[in-house]
Amino acid sequence: MTVVDEAHWRRAAGAAGLLREFNDAGVLDASDVLVAQRVTALAGEADERVALAAALTVRALRGGSVCLELAGVAEQVDLPELPWPDVDGWLTAVRASPLVDTPPHVLRLRGDAIYLDRYWREEQQVAEDLLAIVSADPTTASATDVERLFPPGYAEQRAAAELALRQRLTVITGGPGTGKTTTVARLLALLAGDAHAKGSPPLRIALAAPTGKAAARLQEAVRAEIAQLDLVDQRRIAGLQATTMHRLLGSRPDNSSRFRHHRGNRLPHDVVVVDETSMVSLTMMARLLEAVRPEARLLLVGDPDQLASVDAGAVLADLVDGLGARVDVRIAELKTPHRFGAAIGALALAIRDGDADAAIDVLREGGEHVEWIDAEDPGPALRAVLLPSAMDLRRAAILRDGKAALATLDEHRLLCAHRRGPHGVAHWNRQVERWLTDATGEPIWAAWYAGRPILVTANDYGLGIYNGDVGVTLIDDAGLRAVVAGSAAPVEFAISRLADVETMHAMTIHKSQGSQAREVTVLMPPVDSRLLTRELFYTAVTRAKEKVRVVGSADEVREAISRRAVRATGLASRLR
Repeated sequence: MTVVDEAHWRRAAGAAGLLREFNDAGVLDASDVLVAQRVTALAGEADERVALAAALTVRALRGGSVCLELAGVAEQVDLPELPWPDVDGWLTAVRASPLVDTPPHVLRLRGDAIYLDRYWREEQQVAEDLLAIVSADPTTASATDVERLFPPGYAEQRAAAELALRQRLTVITGGPGTGKTTTVARLLALLAGDAHAKGSPPLRIALAAPTGKAAARLQEAVRAEIAQLDLVDQRRIAGLQATTMHRLLGSRPDNSSRFRHHRGNRLPHDVVVVDETSMVSLTMMARLLEAVRPEARLLLVGDPDQLASVDAGAVLADLVDGLGARVDVRIAELKTPHRFGAAIGALALAIRDGDADAAIDVLREGGEHVEWIDAEDPGPALRAVLLPSAMDLRRAAILRDGKAALATLDEHRLLCAHRRGPHGVAHWNRQVERWLTDATGEPIWAAWYAGRPILVTANDYGLGIYNGDVGVTLIDDAGLRAVVAGSAAPVEFAISRLADVETMHAMTIHKSQGSQAREVTVLMPPVDSRLLTRELFYTAVTRAKEKVRVVGSADEVREAISRRAVRATGLASRLR
């Protein structure tokens, strides 16, 4: 899309030369151009090819890549009419630039990949820390209770546990319902039993996840699995509390990317478990690895086929790719799903494997667990689904029944790829509110109203609520209050105390990671949406426990499955 409005927010008014042409074409945003102009001016770099490389590197970071692969950028952008520099000469100019050659090294080169210095350092640190763990002396725990804790029927989970017993770093992967939490809980019982048999102090165990909602789900799932163990095992690992990674590492009010725990003040834990690792950015993984004690066990758990972190990096996929190529196996893959109905599992598998024909067949067959809505106007079909849920929330709010309200939230989710536009969260949140007005005869004039579903969008350590937590507004004698499903138990607050929240009749697929609902409706974005990818579709479908409803055309389904979300990183190759 060519930007023609001189006052458009994407337009950099002071851009010239290559920066201006790429800005006018919509390839670069104003922020990309301004960063490139600033750093080249400070370094005295006059070559506009270097300025363009710097701007494209900033653009790549905004898209989730850690670096810019210069040789392939023209093909990825797919605008051959732009004046792309010759790659060989372009690389030569960048290598000779004071931005690369002179401290403090604003840019870094690794092969034909260009990094901003911070991300080059973080990627190098993550690789070095991981390889240090891998090369450390093996730590072997007793396997005497393996058969008891992993009886017949737990073959995959048992193999994963036996692998984890032999090493300090283990990556446990698998789709939803494949038994990752089962493996973790029983492995922790196994390790706790081994410590007891050796006369060692009780294990100090940390359970963490990237978001508050993911941490709450981890804690709930681990506790449910622990409750099925023998009493002696339950006692050894009782009272485990899951938390966000930010809280585990110790957030600092003066620095959003540094924490109280680091190389000079390590975490005290003997075992650290991180769930939903696909959501962990390169920066957060760097902070975690420098805080974990060298002798501690680290279990990284997740689904590498899901969407990667919102921030830069594709750490879990890189770990699977890089560590999976090593002789000393570090990856335990769980393959057999146990949670879904057969149809949801078949749809998720077809999407993951890139088989569009199989996915279409599952959608067409439909049934109790899968529904496909292929309509020019999905409004009436969505109204039939969304309005009853919104009315149930309103009813619970008027009755001041927080438990029922939170339970209703977990019944259904509308998931969108976009935040804006006709396929976006904002549009459908407003639409549900219009339907509520029509159904009740009571206009919604304010942001807060009885039955408003809310999503917490930032950590608030004072209140004990975290990014990803969900809640509902209830009627109170004094007006309105919000009940939030916290990681330990529901908590209530005056609405005036909640600043970073948004309405959640609909939510983005990215923000749905780490959560699930009994029933999920997926609104597919248009074919030309850059967000329409296999990973996005797979993540959305696998949020459903019992039923998934796909709203979109066959072309949108096929395009999503055929298009991969590609992030440029060098971590996998460093690990190999």
